Amino acid sequence: MTVAWYVLWFLVAVSLLVTVHEYGHYIVARLLGFKVLRFSVGMGKPLLKYVGKRDRTEYVIAAIPLGGYVKLLDEREGPVPPQELSRSFTRKPPWQRIVVLLAGPAFNIAFAILVLWGILWFRGFTEDLRPVVGEVAPGTVAAQAGLRTGDEILAIEGEPVAGQRDVLFTLLDVMSAKGTAELTVRSDGVTRSATLAVSTLEERRRLTEPETFFTGLGFHFWRPPLSTVLGAVEPGGPAGQAGLKAGDEVIAIQGTPVKSFAEIAEAVGKISPGESVLVRYKRDGSEHTVRITAGSQTVEGRTVGYIGVRPSPGRYPDSMIVRTELSTFGALGLAAQEAWDMTLLQARLVWRMLMGQVSLKNLSGPISIAEFAGEFASDGVGPFLGFLVLISLSLGFLNLLPIPILDGGQIVFQLIEWVKGSPLSDRAQAFGQQVGIALLLLLMGVALFNDILRQLA
Repeated sequence: MTVAWYVLWFLVAVSLLVTVHEYGHYIVARLLGFKVLRFSVGMGKPLLKYVGKRDRTEYVIAAIPLGGYVKLLDEREGPVPPQELSRSFTRKPPWQRIVVLLAGPAFNIAFAILVLWGILWFRGFTEDLRPVVGEVAPGTVAAQAGLRTGDEILAIEGEPVAGQRDVLFTLLDVMSAKGTAELTVRSDGVTRSATLAVSTLEERRRLTEPETFFTGLGFHFWRPPLSTVLGAVEPGGPAGQAGLKAGDEVIAIQGTPVKSFAEIAEAVGKISPGESVLVRYKRDGSEHTVRITAGSQTVEGRTVGYIGVRPSPGRYPDSMIVRTELSTFGALGLAAQEAWDMTLLQARLVWRMLMGQVSLKNLSGPISIAEFAGEFASDGVGPFLGFLVLISLSLGFLNLLPIPILDGGQIVFQLIEWVKGSPLSDRAQAFGQQVGIALLLLLMGVALFNDILRQLA
């Protein structure tokens, strides 16, 4: 995928979600009688502009497709005709201003619920995998807890879990909070307890770094053995240059028969970059032999050989699949519950990040978000819509943070005015805005730093 592809879908996602957010401010402001001067999709110089006949509101599509805004009549920004004063932002009751400020994040959350409802309604069911423990690494947290291959996780801290997704989110929540988790597991018909325990704050924080959680605990979920049939061959990679194709079945490497993709990976991992490897494979019923010169890649700080092939997805037995049929209203209820749970989890993790319990490496900037957008878009409509759900919930939640430049900070200003009966001084508001800008720049700097580190990894 090219950079242009990532940028395209990043702009599509950002433009859509910001428009939803600003439309929330716009429509609620109109309903409460605020005068809306401009509704802009994008920033900078207007490319297209339409002026409404009724209220002379300007509807604008601007040159820079990042962000957008709704401009309300506000006497702090210039003279207001006497006949329009009652429609000025500052002349409206504080509760109405708060409702308008809440509307943007609320529309993002409502949009996420509606999209998720549509996905679930169209599919008609939910599907997950039973949380059965696969390999347990010796000497790790999981091994010390007594987890064994084949254990099925039934509950965490006494709360039942339905599938692997439940286990991931619940364990992340519990382990980041206190570093211990009481599991109820079942194996061979026998139910028992196992306690995961991480002793130090530093270890707990390291657990929450991207893509390290289960590795840090020392176990992964069971996966079906992967066959030796190639699912994909990297274009231009060593195997691709030698003529291997997706669908080829590898029979032997260096004359040694292989029976699973894990054996292929193990054999290739022993080859140094630049060495040649003899691969025997079957295609359309005929066997062939080819010699491949291994390339190089870095794995956990070591440079090892690679040939650029990926396995075909393994097939799970029906007994591993947890499937729940959904009615129309059942899908809506589940969508609302999922949105609520994800938003609460975000809030807890952000708080723990501030307290030093969760790694700051989880902050993602525009580079990572663009990559995610492009990758999900390439996977199809469904995955991209799922990505929009997550980003829309994040946008709604982040805008509620009590940072002065965000909706949440402005809501705090209005609440203070409501309680004390008069607005904060211009000096106090200006100071708050400066603090808010500084905090946002700091967060954006950390997120961008994380993005750059991921690109260099």
